[in-house]
Amino acid sequence: MSETETPPELDRVADAPHPRETTVLYGQEHSEKLFLDAWAGERLHHAWLLRGPKGIGKATLAYRMARAILADGPVQEASLFGGPAVPQTLESPADCPIAQRIRAGSEPRLSVLRLGYNPNTGRPRTQVVIEDVRATKSFLQLSAADGGWRVVIVDAADQMNRSAANALLKILEEPPERVLMILISHAPGGLLPTIRSRCRFLDLSPLNSADLSKALAQTEIDVAGRDKAALAELAGGSVGRAIELIKGDGLDTFAKLVGMMQTGRVNRHDMGVLSAKAGGASGAQHYAMISDLLQVLVGRLAHAAATGLPPPPAAPQEPELMAIAAASPAQAPYWADASARIGQSLRHAMAVNLDPSQTIIDTLLDLDTVLGEVRRAA
Repeated sequence: MSETETPPELDRVADAPHPRETTVLYGQEHSEKLFLDAWAGERLHHAWLLRGPKGIGKATLAYRMARAILADGPVQEASLFGGPAVPQTLESPADCPIAQRIRAGSEPRLSVLRLGYNPNTGRPRTQVVIEDVRATKSFLQLSAADGGWRVVIVDAADQMNRSAANALLKILEEPPERVLMILISHAPGGLLPTIRSRCRFLDLSPLNSADLSKALAQTEIDVAGRDKAALAELAGGSVGRAIELIKGDGLDTFAKLVGMMQTGRVNRHDMGVLSAKAGGASGAQHYAMISDLLQVLVGRLAHAAATGLPPPPAAPQEPELMAIAAASPAQAPYWADASARIGQSLRHAMAVNLDPSQTIIDTLLDLDTVLGEVRRAA
C-alpha cells in the first residue's frame, strides 16, 4: 500500500455498504420506536448500549440515530408553540446535508471510536486502545458551532482493552451537555459492569428470513439460486454472517457435512475430500468455515435432541440425520458434551497452529464415535 493510499476501514464488510451508507434498516422497528419514544418523552439518556448478535443491524441503527439527532439542530428557546418537534421516524431525506456528510465520513459533530491502525507499524490493531479514547475526549472538549448535538459511536465496545474501557467509563460518568453516546456490543457480558450500568439498553433481534433477504438485497452479494431458508437458518438472522456463508460457500459445505453423517456414521471418503480443502496456504478460509459449521451442526443436533423439536432443515439430508442422531432426549447429553469438547479442541488447534487438515479429520472421527454412542442411546 502506498503512502497516499487510504487504508481499508476495519469495520467494513467486503461487498456490502458501510453501516453509515445503509439507508434502510430491516427488522429493528421495535428498537427504533423505543428510542423515539424516549426522545419524545424527554427521557433521552446520554448513553445507549445496542446489544445483539453481530451483523443484525446495530451499527446501521447507530448511524440512523446519529443522523436524526444531529439534524435536530441547535438549542432553541421554547416558544408559544413549543420547541422543535421530535421526528416520528429515523429516516433521513436523501438530500439532507448531515446525512450526506455522515455518508462521506466528514460530519464534524460525529466521532466514531473503532478499530484503527498502529501509527508506528501501519498494521491493523486488534483492540481499541486508550489513545483512541483520548481522541474522542478531545472531540468532546470542543463545543458544537451551533450549540447543537454531538454524537459518539463506539463500534464495537467489546474491542476496547482494559485501559480504553476505563477511559471511556470516565466520559460516561461525566457526560458533556447535548452529547449522545451510542455503544455497540455483540457480547455485552464482557463489558465492565460500570459501563453497562451507565447505559440504557436497546436489544436488537436476529432477522427473519424475509428481512434477511431484503437486507442482503442492499449489498453486492448475489443470492440468486441460494436456498434462502437454509441461509437464514445458518446465518442466525445475521446479514454479516450470511455474507460470510455465501462468499465462503458455506451452504454447500454444511450440506456436505450433513451428507457424510446422514447414515449415522462418518463417510471416510467424504471426510478425506473435505479435510483436504482445509490444508495448504489457500485453505485457511475453508478451515475456518468447516470448523465453524461443525460446531453449528453439533449445536443443532444437541438442541433438537434436548427439545424434541428439529429445526427447519438447512441441508437436504438433515432431517434424516436428525431422525437417527437427535430423536430422543437420551441422546442430548452426548451432543452437549461433544459441543463443549469440539469447540475447545478447535480453539486449541487454532491457537497452537496445528495442521488444519488433520484437525478436521480428528474432529470428524470424534463425531463418528459420538454417532455410535447416540445410536445406542436412542
